[in-house]
Amino acid sequence: MHKLRTPSKTGAYFLAFLATLITIAVVLYPEQAYEASLDGLKLWWDIVFPALLPFFIISEILMGLGVVHFIGALLEPLMQPLFRVPGVGGFVMAIGLASGYPLGAKIATRLREQNLCTRNQAERLLCFTNTADPLFMVGAVAVGMFHDVRLASTIAAAHYISSIMVGLTMRFWGQEEFEQKRPQTTAANLNIFRRALRDLYQARKTDGRPIGKLLGDAVTSSMNTSLFIAGFIILFAVLVKIMLVTGVIDFLATPLAWILQPLGISSEVVFPLVSGLCEIDLGAHQASLAPLDLKTRLILVGAIIAWSGLSVHGQVAAIISTTDMRYYPYLWSRILHAIYAGLITYIIYNPEQPALASIPSFWQPFNNFWVLNLELLSARLFTAVFGLVVLGLLAALMRTGNKIGHRPRKVNPV
Repeated sequence: MHKLRTPSKTGAYFLAFLATLITIAVVLYPEQAYEASLDGLKLWWDIVFPALLPFFIISEILMGLGVVHFIGALLEPLMQPLFRVPGVGGFVMAIGLASGYPLGAKIATRLREQNLCTRNQAERLLCFTNTADPLFMVGAVAVGMFHDVRLASTIAAAHYISSIMVGLTMRFWGQEEFEQKRPQTTAANLNIFRRALRDLYQARKTDGRPIGKLLGDAVTSSMNTSLFIAGFIILFAVLVKIMLVTGVIDFLATPLAWILQPLGISSEVVFPLVSGLCEIDLGAHQASLAPLDLKTRLILVGAIIAWSGLSVHGQVAAIISTTDMRYYPYLWSRILHAIYAGLITYIIYNPEQPALASIPSFWQPFNNFWVLNLELLSARLFTAVFGLVVLGLLAALMRTGNKIGHRPRKVNPV
């Protein structure tokens, strides 16, 4: 059972003082706080809730049925050497890429709760699987903010490539001697498919819930998580609005501009950076409107999306608080992700030939949140999982040198 840390006196005093200031600010600006609450609620109801709820329910059902364990066994030869995480991490990565924040954190936490990975492995997994969703990057940022769907591939590619780079970097996190090893039993003589089927059956047998109970628990848990996310979105929408009207964001931008000036960095990047530090939508919007060249604005947006804003950080911190997972590895990974995303954007963007310049004409009517279609998201999830499974099987073939379906023959004594 995770033991709660005792807060220090300084921390307790500071948090109490900060909460009091926020309460006073909300009382002084009730109209702005109310409008921000409605904006946060609308964002959750129109986009976040319908996009995430199906994946929450599906992931809970798949874990209860043992399908995640089956996929994990198939992906073990790929995920362990690359990222030093168990094979089930491949499922987390695939569904995280398809659905976005904070589903990666939620499933990584569930794996830790079920003891399917160690603390270090869960922390590594969290660092590179809790990514932004295609809906936000394509529909909201590329189309809604930059008004150019051709930029979508640059934004998304930089985000996902840098996420993989974070995973490869964070593989060095934690001490190897504390990692749990896969038990070596008679399964060592089994081929990878039979081992995966065995893991599926054992997981289903351990769970034991009837299908009706499993479905009901999945819906209940998913609804609770969705409401939890709604509360965070509304809370941070109000906080950011209060910071804007009280001038806190401008106050934070001033010293940052003073620090960056000797480095030759334009002061125009400061306000989007500070805004993005607090909230991803506000920061991305400010970056798209900044009086800078397009490449610089895309670099800013890539870094802001990778950082993800304090709202997502708050959600992650609350989700993992039920386990022994630590928050600070995730914090450092977000900083690393932001740096990587900015560098990748700088490298891959070519103003002479914008990405997706030859976008098919039948996509044009779907400029407004075309990726919201559940079929497209489901197709992405299936494609990602299937691709990872194929890579895992190839890795297993290369490692063993045997065919996947080969079974050792018994030699009869003469």
